[in-house]
Amino acid sequence: MAEVKALAASAAHGQLEPFSYDPGPLGAEEVDIAVEYCGICHSDLSMLDNEWGISAYPFVPGHEAIGRIVGLGDVAAQKGLEIGQRVGVGWSASSCLHCEPCLHGDQQMCTTLQPTIVGRHGAFAQQVRSHWVWAVPIPEGVDPAEAGPLLCGGVTVFAPIMDHVQPTDRVGVFGIGGLGHMAVMFLSKMGCDVTAFTSSPRKIEEAHQLGATRTASSTDKAELKKLARTFDLLLITANVSLDWNDIIAMLKPNGRLHLVGAVLEPIPVSVFPLLLNNQSLGASPTGNRAQIDKMLRFCALHDIKPLTEHFPMSQANAAMDHLRAGKAHYRIVLDNDL
Repeated sequence: MAEVKALAASAAHGQLEPFSYDPGPLGAEEVDIAVEYCGICHSDLSMLDNEWGISAYPFVPGHEAIGRIVGLGDVAAQKGLEIGQRVGVGWSASSCLHCEPCLHGDQQMCTTLQPTIVGRHGAFAQQVRSHWVWAVPIPEGVDPAEAGPLLCGGVTVFAPIMDHVQPTDRVGVFGIGGLGHMAVMFLSKMGCDVTAFTSSPRKIEEAHQLGATRTASSTDKAELKKLARTFDLLLITANVSLDWNDIIAMLKPNGRLHLVGAVLEPIPVSVFPLLLNNQSLGASPTGNRAQIDKMLRFCALHDIKPLTEHFPMSQANAAMDHLRAGKAHYRIVLDNDL
């Protein structure tokens, strides 16, 4: 097997530099994918900087890859995949398929889940490897140049929407950024009444263009108080601390506060209001394979695509700095020129 050209950092907070590695023999259930495009997720920055304490170096980022199959193991070749077929790989690259979560359909919570960029090389590279389950066919009607962010950020918000939302629900989305802007589009196309909560006045007009029914401040306590007992679901896509008691007070009886943003600080919660109103607090990671497939079909049906900015992959450091500075609008995609 020829060596794979990639971009890797040799230490936390390091610059991405040219790097080559031998991928080794292709396993029976594995797929090799020639990367055409790769989205950048904030998780790539967190892993680059070892914020979660699980990074290994040299580190190759990239877990929102779109490309064409160039290699199929003997078993993978019997799973409906073909050489030359366009597929995508998100956060998950391998799962066992025999543990309890896998058998329940929750492959993203496999007890031995192998994320695409944890302990293995990601897709800032000529090619990336995954188990056949996670090589997701890209349907007609989905623009491959814009599809990468759907495979991580997109399904991260789509999965709880599918699990907890009815089309007639009133839903609030906190944080109109990389995750939140996709959540607003999904909810709007489902027919929900959507309130976009943001601390940035410049995002108000765009939130309406994305499909929000209305907008509100995420930090104005008086405005939040006026919305008491309004929402069936509040989806937190930002990774910052908020006034959680004021937010929970906006839930209807039986309402749910759901977090997909990686809030690192503890969340103080008073149990009694939740108990009296039969409310719940939850969180979730990325989605399972079936949810990814359903999301892509939903995007094709409703012409949904994330708002992206494109950089050549050779300029990945500039793209990462753009994201680190909070300037991304709203997702970044690298066009592979390695």
